[in-house]
Amino acid sequence: MEKLVSVYRGSIEESSHYGHIAVVDVSKGLTSALGDPNYITYIRSAAKPLQIINLFLNDLDKQYGFTDEEIAVMCGSHGGEEIHCNAVNSVLEKIGLSTDYLQCGSHRPFSREAASRLNHLQQKPTSLHNNCSGKHAAMLSMCAKYGWDTGTYLDPHHPVQIKMAETVAYMSDLRVTDLIIGIDGCGVPVYGMPLYNMAQAFGRLANPNGLSESFALACSKVTKAIIASPHMLSAREAIDYNLMVETKGSVIAKIGAEAVYCIGLPNKGIGIAFKVIDGGHRAIPPVVMKLLANYAVLDEHSMQRLSKFVQPEIINHAGLKVGYLSAEFDL
Repeated sequence: MEKLVSVYRGSIEESSHYGHIAVVDVSKGLTSALGDPNYITYIRSAAKPLQIINLFLNDLDKQYGFTDEEIAVMCGSHGGEEIHCNAVNSVLEKIGLSTDYLQCGSHRPFSREAASRLNHLQQKPTSLHNNCSGKHAAMLSMCAKYGWDTGTYLDPHHPVQIKMAETVAYMSDLRVTDLIIGIDGCGVPVYGMPLYNMAQAFGRLANPNGLSESFALACSKVTKAIIASPHMLSAREAIDYNLMVETKGSVIAKIGAEAVYCIGLPNKGIGIAFKVIDGGHRAIPPVVMKLLANYAVLDEHSMQRLSKFVQPEIINHAGLKVGYLSAEFDL
């Protein structure tokens, strides 16, 4: 375990965040690491783009006419904005189901604007506002296609979960039996695996040339939808959205709960995964920006437009800058 981020207040380093990083070249294997690249943790919501590959393997995109926005919201941890909720609802309408079938539960929207709007209207969040509702709608679409039970789709032994576990294992260069199964915040099975394998999966997702023809095509369709509709991935203030908008396809990135993060670099055939051990999400942006700078993915103008993520400011209750976070590791 190595230090990833220092937290400064004034001239004093007040806190720090530690973790592990794995960098994989899809054709060569592990190329760089910090800490333990085989550190085992849950991939959490970073698995979503991998799970959604199943839709294309089974031609659900053609059968139901899913748009890029609808596919992207299935891959995202969306902000609960109106456009996100409408897209999830559209998916459900296309497969002939209602929001009553969603078993993800509800929570306050990740988007500050969306949460404020609900408060103003004195409305409570629904299952559509759950950041995972798109993924759940995708799972229900597989149930609708094959006539599988929609009431038990969260069960690890349900056909839809078995299919998704097989896909994640294949992309991660693992056997299904290697996956450590837990339960995610939205109720679905979540996969524990080494960071190395998470990096491998995202390297393959971004650059699938070495995969079977069906998987390569499916991966290309997933990344195409994400690149075309980055506004469906997260709240607009989040790093996922800003990074995907700015890089225009040179970076495929996805955050997961408890501060896990996965990156694929299509033009370089590289996958990266890291975990902040204390689960502190505030440490993620400076680590991401440091890694992308290390691999020369962003030009000077892009770095400037994303500068708020390089050394995120600490603002006090009076609105004054009193400190900042800085990634100071070297791979």
